[in-house]
Amino acid sequence: MRRDVRFNAGGVQLAGWLYLPERGEGAHPLVVMSHGFSAVRRMGLDDYARVFERAGLACLVYDHRGFAESQGEPRHEVDPWQQIHDMRDAVSFARSLPEIDPERIGVWGTSYAGSHVIVVGAIDRRVKCVVAQVPLMSGSRTLPRWVPAAKLAGLRDAFDSDRDAQARGEPPRVVTASPSGSDAAAWAETIDRDGVYPNEVTLRSMELLTEYEPEMFIHRIGPTPFLMIAATQDITTPTEEQLVAFSHATEPKRLVLIEGGHYDPYIAKLEEASAAARDWLVEHLTR
Repeated sequence: MRRDVRFNAGGVQLAGWLYLPERGEGAHPLVVMSHGFSAVRRMGLDDYARVFERAGLACLVYDHRGFAESQGEPRHEVDPWQQIHDMRDAVSFARSLPEIDPERIGVWGTSYAGSHVIVVGAIDRRVKCVVAQVPLMSGSRTLPRWVPAAKLAGLRDAFDSDRDAQARGEPPRVVTASPSGSDAAAWAETIDRDGVYPNEVTLRSMELLTEYEPEMFIHRIGPTPFLMIAATQDITTPTEEQLVAFSHATEPKRLVLIEGGHYDPYIAKLEEASAAARDWLVEHLTR
């Protein structure tokens, strides 16, 4: 019951999959789903959508602009605020579908998109349920964890040089998203079953990350039901930052801790993480 779809988001066409449950009558509740930093939907999101679909939830899974089959230039640029606007357009598209109940739309995001659903849940009351899996809470604090201190000053100089170069009409500089030997590269090699991972982003994507502070929105999600799924040994989007941010969220909320690191919910702990999300979504979208 999965079919290809395309929808308009700010003037570009985004590509996705629409899942419709085989059972149930009438309009279905739906979950809008998207992936994290530099990843595409073919990297494990079908596994989650199938779990939700079997529970009676329709799903709209899509690729961010500039990635995979979605339109958008420059290619492989990760602009968090543009992705948030696009997610809201995905909600609008879902609400227009005759098979979908427009008053029962939830959002599920993982890693960087886990941050986006926090913001969308805070500012868009059309959204009736939020699931954020291993979300980044602060870009300004996270980038120094990803980049060695000795290289950080040079990286900031590179941001400025790239801006100047683009002002002269040069193409955006591109960098590797998941360096060889990193946890991210190991995960991508395992999960990229179709060989579609681009493993590159524009350098500007890294600069935009430093400006992104989704933790500032978490207290505004309520009264929309909010679930955070955190990994206990997450060093990519640090566990301690997720727990502090969660403490500022208002009810109704729930925290689920998964043993392991940032990438375990996709593979080793997929069943546990997807079940927690499924139960929360079913509870709040199928009443």
